[in-house]
Amino acid sequence: MTDYYETKSQPISKLMVWMAYRKVKANGGSAGIDRVSLEAFSNDLSGNLYKLWNRLSSGSYFPPPVKQVKIPKKSGGQRSLGIPTVADRIAQQVVKTWLEPKLEPIFHEDSYGYRPGKSAHQALAKANYRCRYYDWVLDLDIAGFFDNIDHDLMLKALDHYHVPKWVCMYVQRWLQADVVQVDGQRISTGKGTPQGGVISPLLANLYLHVGFDGWMRKHHPNIPFERYADDIVVHTRSKAQAEFIKGRITARMEECNLQLHPEKTHIVYCKDERRRENQSQTSFDFLGYTFRPRMCNTRQGRRLWYLPCMSRKAKVSVTEYLKKLNLHKYKGTIQQMAGLLNTRIRGWMNYYCQWSKWTTTWVWRVLNLKLIKWLKWNRRFSKKRAVNWLKKVYKANPGLFAHWSLVHP
Repeated sequence: MTDYYETKSQPISKLMVWMAYRKVKANGGSAGIDRVSLEAFSNDLSGNLYKLWNRLSSGSYFPPPVKQVKIPKKSGGQRSLGIPTVADRIAQQVVKTWLEPKLEPIFHEDSYGYRPGKSAHQALAKANYRCRYYDWVLDLDIAGFFDNIDHDLMLKALDHYHVPKWVCMYVQRWLQADVVQVDGQRISTGKGTPQGGVISPLLANLYLHVGFDGWMRKHHPNIPFERYADDIVVHTRSKAQAEFIKGRITARMEECNLQLHPEKTHIVYCKDERRRENQSQTSFDFLGYTFRPRMCNTRQGRRLWYLPCMSRKAKVSVTEYLKKLNLHKYKGTIQQMAGLLNTRIRGWMNYYCQWSKWTTTWVWRVLNLKLIKWLKWNRRFSKKRAVNWLKKVYKANPGLFAHWSLVHP
């Protein structure tokens, strides 16, 4: 790799491949169907990257099958993830790095998922702001979005924005790549893009930009929304308007060969002290938060506000994670345990404590109970003695565990 800028028939330089490798390495990840890990790939880095560049730049690169893995969903059931090989992740990163700056300027300002400079907290803040001024919300759920993306419509979207033929060629090959299921069976799906691919989120954003964002901007510019990947919240002034736009969006999704989930798509009333209609549905979940009426203390006394707080599903997910750790069997010191847990705890706090942080109290109490159980197992303390011991530790070092700033022993 002496000439990093050398190219062949396709405008892909060695430098592009090298930079893509660095991004893939930084993100980590497991091996694909070939069982070649990042570490093994790096053992012959120069040769592997040259081979990949040679195929990409000549147009002869064809992606290998994607390995399917199953992970549990927070709502129950399982979600399928597709794990490309290391080399294929690098190839996808090459195309994504080239394509993303071209598509970013056209994307809608209220699309927040998997975009540089955009975050889930920005989407939540915008939804929280709009719930103050719009009485109703249409909470949309697209059934099996990533599994049902129409390949022909995806390629039409790329062509509509004048994406070069070499990019369309590789995107088409990735869309049509076979999937090796958990049982070893190799199948060709004919639709969808596997979650877990490097380029999949960008393609999904393009698909929904054409199918939803741009369509809303053109036909219903006065109806605001927030979208994070396939999670969409639409704000309306009245229930009748919510029902109308639900029908319009349902028809639009069918045009895009997608369907709204009939049980997970809801019309929600944003009830607060000003809006007191009796409605059965007054809450919705968005990005790990539940938006619902809450009594809050203010300078004017207790008031009913419509606010986001950590969702029940998120709480269950965190406590299930703590349960799997089996902390009561940990053999190190409490300081070592704190070092093990604090990075994860700070991540939860940074995400779920942005609004209504007092609603996370239950999670931190559960964690404190785990510490008490650890003392009972390893020190043979009674519960009372374990609590007193933790209180002494807290008094001596109140910052030992990150969550003690919110709920101490």
